[in-house]
Amino acid sequence: MEVVLPNGSLFIRKSNLSTPKRRRFRLSAEIEEIRVCTNRTCRRQGSFQTLEILTSLAPANVAVKSSGCLGRCGSGPNLVALPGAVMVNHCGTAARAAEVMMALCKGDWDSDAAQKSLEALALRKKAESELEKGNFSEAEFLLSKAIELKQIGGMNIIYKDRAVARLAMDKYSEALEDVREALALFPKYSEAYICQGDAFLAMNQFDSAEKSYSTALEINKSIRRSKSFKARIAKLQEKIASVNTP
Repeated sequence: MEVVLPNGSLFIRKSNLSTPKRRRFRLSAEIEEIRVCTNRTCRRQGSFQTLEILTSLAPANVAVKSSGCLGRCGSGPNLVALPGAVMVNHCGTAARAAEVMMALCKGDWDSDAAQKSLEALALRKKAESELEKGNFSEAEFLLSKAIELKQIGGMNIIYKDRAVARLAMDKYSEALEDVREALALFPKYSEAYICQGDAFLAMNQFDSAEKSYSTALEINKSIRRSKSFKARIAKLQEKIASVNTP
């Protein structure tokens, strides 16, 4: 059926059904992956923005990738959600992308919740900029506001970022609590384990720090080549050596 959603969005299924502004949807299977067409026509219609927004708002268990042509050129930007091959057309604005993510992953076409997710995302991006500038208190404030808005997905990143800000302000217990929240949302989040290791290292809890870094490495072996990760391990070894030196 084809389920026509608000403002022309189209879920291709088996028959035509028009939907009210807000309703629940039952999908044949939980969404695992969303592919966004970035071919020529969809690209001109804004599919790169759609890809960026969906990637930022996706829950940790949903992968968002670019795709070749999905057909229906001129009705884009187009995307497909897998498994189930749920097609969506006319997804060319940030608001539409957020609404589609809400419908696909939460089963609820809720424009208000989608808008709050975009507001949370904007706060997160601003906070990340403040982190780069070293304005940790402002970053913590912005991320706390973002958490209150309950973004569709990506909450694990918000909690991790706030942990980084709090760690920089020597708020170790609060940073570790944020790490726990991030890992509860995404247990295989290597960056959260790195942040956890940093907190334990700052608290001179060397065994716990080593365990956290080792877990991060098990999840993402590529960080072994990272200069920043190597520097963390070197710092840990240096601290352990200084404690063991008579």
